[in-house]
Amino acid sequence: MSNKVTKDLADFLVQIEQRSQFHAGYPYNLSCDYSAIAHFFKYLLNNAGDPYIEPDFGLHSRKFEQEVLSFFANLYKIPEDQFWGYVTAGGTEGNLYGMFLAREIYPNGILYSSQDSHYSIPKAAKLFRIQHNIVNSQINGEMDYNHFEQLLSDNRSNPVIINLNIGTTVKGAIDNLDKVLEILERNQIKDYYIHCDAALSGLILPFLDGAPQVNFQKPIDSIAISAKFIGSPLPCGVVLTKKKWVKKVETAIEYIGSTDTTILGSRNGHTPLILWYAVQTRGYDGLAREANICIDNAQYLFQQLQIREYPCILNSFSNTLVFQKPSQMLIKKWQLAVFEDWAHIIIMQNINQKKIDIFINELLQEEGLLDNVEDFQLQPVLH
Repeated sequence: MSNKVTKDLADFLVQIEQRSQFHAGYPYNLSCDYSAIAHFFKYLLNNAGDPYIEPDFGLHSRKFEQEVLSFFANLYKIPEDQFWGYVTAGGTEGNLYGMFLAREIYPNGILYSSQDSHYSIPKAAKLFRIQHNIVNSQINGEMDYNHFEQLLSDNRSNPVIINLNIGTTVKGAIDNLDKVLEILERNQIKDYYIHCDAALSGLILPFLDGAPQVNFQKPIDSIAISAKFIGSPLPCGVVLTKKKWVKKVETAIEYIGSTDTTILGSRNGHTPLILWYAVQTRGYDGLAREANICIDNAQYLFQQLQIREYPCILNSFSNTLVFQKPSQMLIKKWQLAVFEDWAHIIIMQNINQKKIDIFINELLQEEGLLDNVEDFQLQPVLH
């Protein structure tokens, strides 16, 4: 290896290490260590085709993928003999898959999603040529249910396809499944498909006491979850749906000895191994502990800013705190996501209270609410 290659890689490593120290605006768990399975990256692993069909080639990780899917099926309360799913390239692919199934089931269905839905939802509507009605959002990012019902009643002759946000991208808002079901019943809508975009909160809500119950015990049809919370050096996620719906889209592909049931052809075989390792080493209890710590830390940050009357919003059961946009210097340093006059910080496992204190100090000093670091007194977190 040449000196230039060595130097470029060394410089890039330093850069990434530095940037990882102050990464707070995007939902990535940076505290994971997968060195125990690093040796598998010497090999090709391709999970092309259906995760439940043994193909003719042997370089795959289907066994691990199936165990990961069983963990998520149990988490979302759907019996083993009724569910189907696969490890995706991320939340967007999971959303595309949900919309694809919905279009195949209801070719003339109309998609309803809120203004605060992820950009992959209107993208899916364009790709699959689904008529798309955008529902207004409330100020906290949650769906405006009155507007949803109005749009629904204006188009009651068409089947209904709904994208339900389980933690919106910008504000972490959760659309109310029970209210949506009440509206469908009140309008006597029988033909509907509910997809849940649970990219971030999908691995948080199931572990929180008192959180909204979103699972297959209620009439949802698919759910997309990103690996952002569980943590992975490679973008990935999981999509779950009902086995009966997949029968509508499967096609036998002879030369791979499998069935084409996914969005992609070749699929990453390392990501199921990563997710399997995370589930095996941390388990339900470990993930529950992490989820509750993140929520507690988000509450801590929210309370510190509220005490000082700094404009901010935190939705219930969310680790996404929205606050008045700071200077460009702080935005760049902390890699904050911004929109109009606001920014957000997402409290993941690598954002502990010590790091939060550093952030608060810098934010308040910049705004002139703090003369010096010694003036900053921590306030107790109220539970």
